[in-house]
Amino acid sequence: MTEQPQPFRDPQLPFARRIDDLLQRLTLDERIAMLHQFAPAVDRLGIGAFRTGQEALHGVAWMGPATVFPQAVGLGATWNDDLVRRVGEAVGNEVRAKRAKDDRVGLNVWAPTVNLLRHPLWGRGEEGYAEDAALTSAIAVAYTRGLRGDHPHYWRTAPVLKHWLAHNNETDRDTSSSSVRPRVLHEYDLRAFRDAVRAGAVAGVMPAYNLVNGRPNHVSPLLSQQLRRWTEQSLVVCSDAGAPSNLVDSEHYFDTHEEATAAALKAGVDSFTDHGQDSTVMTGRIHRALEQGLLDESDIDTAVRRLLELRFSLGEFDPGLDPYADTTAFDRAEHRALAQEAAEQAVVLLKNDGLLPLDPKAPGTIAVVGLLADACKLDWYSGTLIHRSTPLDGVRNRFGADRVTFAEGADLIRLKCAAGWLQIPDAGPGTGAGQGGEGALDPALLAGRTDLPPLTCGDTPSELALVDWGNGVLTLREPDGRYLSVAEDGYVRASADEPGGWIVQETFRWEKVEGHAGGHRLVHIGTGGYVSVAADGVKVAGVDEKVSGHAGAAAVFEIEVVERGEDAVARAAEDADTVIVVVGNDPHINGRETEDRTTLDLPAHQERLWRAAHVANPRTVLAVTSAYPYALTGAAAALPALLWIAHGGQAAGTALARILSGDVSPAGRLPQTWYTSDAELPGLLDYDIIGSRQTYLYYEGTPLYPFGHGLSYSAFTYTGLTAERDGDRLHVSVTVTNSGVVAADEVAQLYVRAVAPSVVRPLRQLVGHRRLHLTPGAGLRIEFAVPVTELGHWDVAHGRWTVESGAYEVQAGASSADIRLTTVVTVDGEPSGPRPVLHHGLEAADYDEQFGTEIVDRTKTDGDAVTATVPGNELLFRRCDFAAGTRAVEVSAAGEGFVEITVDGRTTTVGIPATDGPYDYRSHETPLTASGVRDVQVALRGTVRLAGIAFTGATE
Repeated sequence: MTEQPQPFRDPQLPFARRIDDLLQRLTLDERIAMLHQFAPAVDRLGIGAFRTGQEALHGVAWMGPATVFPQAVGLGATWNDDLVRRVGEAVGNEVRAKRAKDDRVGLNVWAPTVNLLRHPLWGRGEEGYAEDAALTSAIAVAYTRGLRGDHPHYWRTAPVLKHWLAHNNETDRDTSSSSVRPRVLHEYDLRAFRDAVRAGAVAGVMPAYNLVNGRPNHVSPLLSQQLRRWTEQSLVVCSDAGAPSNLVDSEHYFDTHEEATAAALKAGVDSFTDHGQDSTVMTGRIHRALEQGLLDESDIDTAVRRLLELRFSLGEFDPGLDPYADTTAFDRAEHRALAQEAAEQAVVLLKNDGLLPLDPKAPGTIAVVGLLADACKLDWYSGTLIHRSTPLDGVRNRFGADRVTFAEGADLIRLKCAAGWLQIPDAGPGTGAGQGGEGALDPALLAGRTDLPPLTCGDTPSELALVDWGNGVLTLREPDGRYLSVAEDGYVRASADEPGGWIVQETFRWEKVEGHAGGHRLVHIGTGGYVSVAADGVKVAGVDEKVSGHAGAAAVFEIEVVERGEDAVARAAEDADTVIVVVGNDPHINGRETEDRTTLDLPAHQERLWRAAHVANPRTVLAVTSAYPYALTGAAAALPALLWIAHGGQAAGTALARILSGDVSPAGRLPQTWYTSDAELPGLLDYDIIGSRQTYLYYEGTPLYPFGHGLSYSAFTYTGLTAERDGDRLHVSVTVTNSGVVAADEVAQLYVRAVAPSVVRPLRQLVGHRRLHLTPGAGLRIEFAVPVTELGHWDVAHGRWTVESGAYEVQAGASSADIRLTTVVTVDGEPSGPRPVLHHGLEAADYDEQFGTEIVDRTKTDGDAVTATVPGNELLFRRCDFAAGTRAVEVSAAGEGFVEITVDGRTTTVGIPATDGPYDYRSHETPLTASGVRDVQVALRGTVRLAGIAFTGATE
């Protein structure tokens, strides 16, 4: 007789039955062990080890060489769902190919990031797709479908969306709370996640470090109330690294780690990423939470079941049936071509007064200048480059190396101190290879090189290339070599190929020395220590010498400028027929994970470079290679041509050159608004896009470049816009024709706006987009099927999604500010109606407008309350229906102070005696008379946390 396999090994059975069988075979200890990121093997059942988490934002990251695609924001700039799906497929295949050779590579990929690019100063803006929820979700759906594959049962990889929820600040990111009103929650932040989850190619989400409305995301009730109600599919929630411990250590939300871990597990977290590969800390907390009655085994089984379903879907238990098990597609020719195509499609032409494209056959020279002209920058979530193309490489290859000159524009300096000139010693033989090619589960653990000799001081100076990246942050390096860096032993060496690492060790800052004309101390930013000179080399001072005023043996340097960068750029520009100035950011400096930007301004060093080039040569093109928008008002006014491309991965230079030469007509579109100055921005922690009029949806000013903007070398006309309602869909058609003389892509964009809304609604809102390629004279009629629900909003008066009756304008055009055609449709929707306050009262967070308040947690498990942030605060509730009248008002609040309620010009004050803590809500009643439909204004005094207001009818 043939021995029957254990049921969990039987591929003929559905996953659910197999998981049931496996669960009952696992011991409690084995099940608890599966809840850590690094789940150990269960040898007695023949089950291997498993890890959640493999970074794959725009290529396989942290595991050595891989195809590097454009940054996520660059993929967003393509506005091309099909392209991004193909990128996701290539990345998924490379994950599988690397997994076949290295079992450290995980198949549960932590990508994409769908946090909306609400604020351009957010340090991690490079990781998101767009400021718009519809565009973000469309690109995310495409990427996750590529990562997942199309097999009905088995997944190529299992994507996890980051970072749930309302996470757009690195400043105090693990302790700050995002105050998110219900309309912003439902209309904006949730939507980017919702549509991707409903599309069926998402395996789970990762909660963010921050709190939302006073409650940490890792214990958010929205995981069960929203996320897991969007789909019948099992979803795994993986914690962010260290976040479970933060619930106690930094947030102080719980008193013990056992309480915190139990609360997170009950809220829906399934996999705990904490304490690296040491699972004993987290599993110990779970065991103790069980012993203390904070958990029961069913809580553990629920999470393990979800994790097992993920593992089954990845083919772990059916290797012979897994269609992706033998994938070897790595660094294929088609991957290299796709990386170039993605980079080309990401280029946005911001301005062109006719200078572009440049004719490759025309005589004359081209100067390629700027700090990023010969750079191919990587970010924290990039893989290691196999292929590399800088703008200089690309232009030389396309136009001919003999026609291209180069000037970087770094300042060349020498440094002298009391011990002599700063010198970079000869590295000697056998020290050429750098670190990092082998890959690491956590690149933050990679240490700086110590195999090279440290800097010294002596009679012969070494020239250094100095770059000021803004905010006084400097890098120093050999003019054609390595950056100065500090290793763990504290010595300064010319040892780094690029700035990088979790704590960047290649950045410095000058500090002027009082009483010493021209003297500066050099502060190493990564350690906070001063650079000093010792007998055995240059090093960073110890802890006791880090504080300004207690510099100890810190060296005082005099700076001798050999050549200003702008002088070199001006010479190159003057001698050339055309100048291409490449500016932008280093993704590890002044804006990255853990560090927000402080300004939209281009660093002064780079501002000087483009101005010097333009003075020397009016035929100057500015190519911005950056992860973020800049306020380029001066350049936009002065220069004839501007382009923007996010850091474009391995083919960035080739792509840029093909755009400059006209081989490809640019058709990238901005995925976020480019503002004119910092003055146009709200506070970084202001998440109320409606109240503070943020993003293209509500911004009422004139941007430098609007959302969706991007020019072409061709021209396009829009004709025949029609819109008709058919059941629950709005069918929209428009014809787009290439009326220019070159074949090119166009991105047709479809927007809607409510003509006469009862509440503040978006000025216009994207509901569809299509990237299409047209030859000269060709036209194409494109169709959009827009769900009527897209016309709606969250009705705080009734706690539901509502599509109001009325007229809606449908707009078709080339950007949010370049609308070519409009038509109006009338929709029979739901009447808005006043607030039925006698029946439902007023939830404090359901205001229409507010000033000087924030939303906080009503309890540690659920609900919202509102508290004051400034004395002169107000909550406004419009159109409250008191019917025939009221006789009393009842306030539910915690804290201490007063609640002032104003109706029809009459103010009623309700005293709130001190309660036993912020979660001890008590009710207080006082007389109040009102009738008919009236606005209600509420002011909070003291430490009051208002949960809600109820009214008693006059006849009750």
